[in-house]
Amino acid sequence: MYFSRCFALLLAIGLPAATALIAQSSNDSTAGQPASGLQEIAQNPTQNSPQNSSSSSQAGQAQPNAAETQGQISVQQRIRMRREQRRATAIHDAYDHRWESYIDGGYLRFKPGPSLQRLTYYAWETGLTRFSNERLGYELDGRGYYGTAYVGLNFTNDTRYAISQYDLMAGPVYRFYLQPKYSISGRAMAGGAYGNFTGDTNGFGSICQTAKSCLLYPSGFTFAGNASVIGEYNLTPSVAFKLAGEYHFTGFGSTVQASPGFTAGITYRFGKQ
Repeated sequence: MYFSRCFALLLAIGLPAATALIAQSSNDSTAGQPASGLQEIAQNPTQNSPQNSSSSSQAGQAQPNAAETQGQISVQQRIRMRREQRRATAIHDAYDHRWESYIDGGYLRFKPGPSLQRLTYYAWETGLTRFSNERLGYELDGRGYYGTAYVGLNFTNDTRYAISQYDLMAGPVYRFYLQPKYSISGRAMAGGAYGNFTGDTNGFGSICQTAKSCLLYPSGFTFAGNASVIGEYNLTPSVAFKLAGEYHFTGFGSTVQASPGFTAGITYRFGKQ
């Protein structure tokens, strides 16, 4: 009996103590786990930051966009360079010829006498140009003009006489605007002219009323000059259509005639530089 009472007393004392020890050990293990999580966060403070993750995604998107934009710019530059190269090649093929010849028809408003009205000259023109480069050349030009002068009532009983004029000139020509299909040039020439104003007057000469009052200029030689702007449209690199507006200057009758007109025709280029 005595032994049973002692064993029961020991159980009563030891059971609460064992329960307290088990509870304390479980609390210690639970408290250790958050401590390790905080330690990891302290060691990697940027691991779970929202701002850092969004910055990383923006940087990843910006890098492909920049590369794509750079690629587009490079493609546009290559296209532009190829276009400029084709344009330069076409200009070189058209204008890198040493020689240029032409044959034209023309129109000129000319005053055949001191007091007469202007007549219409119809003309032919031909010439040869030697180019030293794609822009600058030197031209030799020959032309003839034909028209009918109205002299009014006079003692010859005829009011209209056929007249003609022949010019030979030379000078520089410069292409100041070049495109693959067309060009614009300026030209200045000087030389001599012969006017046949009395060949159709049946021996009456210049049809003079007095020694100082003549209806027509006397036939003979004088100076000639020409200033013109020329446009050429290329049909092929060697063949072009030519149109030139001009002022033609002569000195018949000791006066100066400034005659507006134009010429138009076909130009042929040959002989590479």
